[in-house]
Amino acid sequence: MRTVYLAETLIDAHLVKDALERAEIPAFVAGEYLTGGVGQLPARDFVAVQVPAAAVPAAQAVVREIAARLAQAREAAAEPACGLAGQPAS
Repeated sequence: MRTVYLAETLIDAHLVKDALERAEIPAFVAGEYLTGGVGQLPARDFVAVQVPAAAVPAAQAVVREIAARLAQAREAAAEPACGLAGQPAS
């Protein structure tokens, strides 16, 4: 198995895994249970999505697309909504 994605969160890992499986690429979330051992601290670089070595080229295209969508979603979530935070009261 080869790592094709290092996840920021367990949810991200499963989104990538599901996208790979929809593309008929077998995928596995490695380190999924290690996050519980960390406790209240944020766990980073413990969770990875892996695929068989032969599937790496096909998986990389899917991973790039999903990673771009996740980045867009994070950017959108970080932007304050219009008329809320930082806006003077009328």
